[in-house]
Amino acid sequence: MVLRGRKPRASARASRGPADPIRAQAPTLQSTSPLVKVLLRLRGARAGEIVVVPVGGLGRIGMNWTLYGHDGRWILVDAGIAFPEDRSGAVDALIPDPEALRRAVGRLDALVVTHAHEDHVGAIQYVFPRLLSCPIWATPFATAAISRRLEEAGTLAEADLRTFPVGGAFRVGPFAIRTIRLTHSVPEAVALAIATPAGTILHTGDFKLDPTPLIGAPTDLATIHALGNAGLLAMVCDSTNATRDLPVTSEAQVRDSLRKIFASRAGTVAVCCFGTNVVRAMSAVDAAGLSGRQIAFAGRSLRAHTAAADELGLVDTQDVLAEPAHLQGLDRREIALVCTGTQGEENAALAKLARGTDRRLPPLGLGDTLVMSSSVIPGNEEEVARVLKPLRARGVEVLTQTDAPDGLVVHVSGHAGRAELATMHRHARPRFVIPVHGTEAHLQAHAALARDCGAEDVLVGVTGEVLAVSASGIKPLGRIEVPILGVQRDAGVLAARGSRAPKPNAPKPGASKPGVPKPGASKPNASRLGTPKTGNLRSGRTRQRGIALQEARHQPN
Repeated sequence: MVLRGRKPRASARASRGPADPIRAQAPTLQSTSPLVKVLLRLRGARAGEIVVVPVGGLGRIGMNWTLYGHDGRWILVDAGIAFPEDRSGAVDALIPDPEALRRAVGRLDALVVTHAHEDHVGAIQYVFPRLLSCPIWATPFATAAISRRLEEAGTLAEADLRTFPVGGAFRVGPFAIRTIRLTHSVPEAVALAIATPAGTILHTGDFKLDPTPLIGAPTDLATIHALGNAGLLAMVCDSTNATRDLPVTSEAQVRDSLRKIFASRAGTVAVCCFGTNVVRAMSAVDAAGLSGRQIAFAGRSLRAHTAAADELGLVDTQDVLAEPAHLQGLDRREIALVCTGTQGEENAALAKLARGTDRRLPPLGLGDTLVMSSSVIPGNEEEVARVLKPLRARGVEVLTQTDAPDGLVVHVSGHAGRAELATMHRHARPRFVIPVHGTEAHLQAHAALARDCGAEDVLVGVTGEVLAVSASGIKPLGRIEVPILGVQRDAGVLAARGSRAPKPNAPKPGASKPGVPKPGASKPNASRLGTPKTGNLRSGRTRQRGIALQEARHQPN
């Protein structure tokens, strides 16, 4: 058994001429060390190997992109964003340079999505289908989330969206992909068993082992165990909580605690959670119903994700009021609200509650309760404290996981702690392990755990490192340079790449209104969806600034 631990390599700016100022400002992730060979283009994997390239998700939590290659064909698993440490607003998110990726692989056969969190799908709206073009495979829930973002970007009609059921299987070139049900803090998370003639790699995505997830069934450990019985070549696995000895927790614990809070408080109760945490919102709906309260949702992302889950039959939102304004006129004891803004975002619903200036939202004051049902992303502590300060000053009871009364659980992590990671390893029994999705400390802790669980070889790589996995082990082949670009939500990244975007507000004659592919449809009908809106794609005029590469301070939800 070999544990390979590499130290982070120093970042270096790309040396490009002034002809392309955007890319000249973009830092690269890779080392300039002469000991590591720089590959301008990735060769096709040999018959007996699978090439794995973590394009993001190493040395940070966020921006998860992983390339898999075999027999000259390539697929990408996930395309997420990371958040910049600079909170000035000049840049909203960070993504790998899609042109560098295209230059390295030539052609992608598919993007396969594990789940609908921003650090796994958030870059799709900026990159697909105009900068990178290939079919996008996702579960019905993730497809709905992706479709909404692509429609906002004006590119939905051009996208090739293909939906698979949780637990379903499909083939992309030489890759036979089986999806495996997981539990996480978003509906329909899956792992991917990627089989080739060279062997099978399990890409876990984000997961935990929630025994009572409330939406969907528990993680399908039986299928993972069967993979281990058949002989699993390697596992590329989530490392987020690899440094934490956590008990196995469940969404049912949060639901039960919300029931107690809603029943025992005399005033309005508001619950703040991430917009993708549909199960948390529905636990609040359950608690409101049992305590005789009316409830509404505030926050665009929350409303969109719960609506998508309702349309797919995952939840039933019939007891949720259509608008928060419909709570007006009720006694405070009869009011409940679920809102977004867990990280102190200035324009989110929680900040509006704190300011008390939005008359559509119920006022919060003495005797009311706010439940912060989330973790605070490291680096956002000041923003969160600033939003909570006026609420506390008005006498609002603020409950967080760190100061909730004994016995109340107002938040649980969506990621596996060390005990759950060990359970995953003991079921999968991979020969080789590549830890991903974490800082250096997370990756090294996961590597040590994998070795203790019996892995023959564990490699802690760096971003852009090209790894050939075969029956003989994991062999580093070199690295590819992938600069990091900053993007703005209202402008995108198209100006950097001379996109084919038509002029703003100039749809083709006869275009129909864009729609959302039905869950289960294999491919959207372009003629039915019509021509994309392009008013927010400012080709040639995008405001974009390079920023110094820093570790994104992101804590999982």
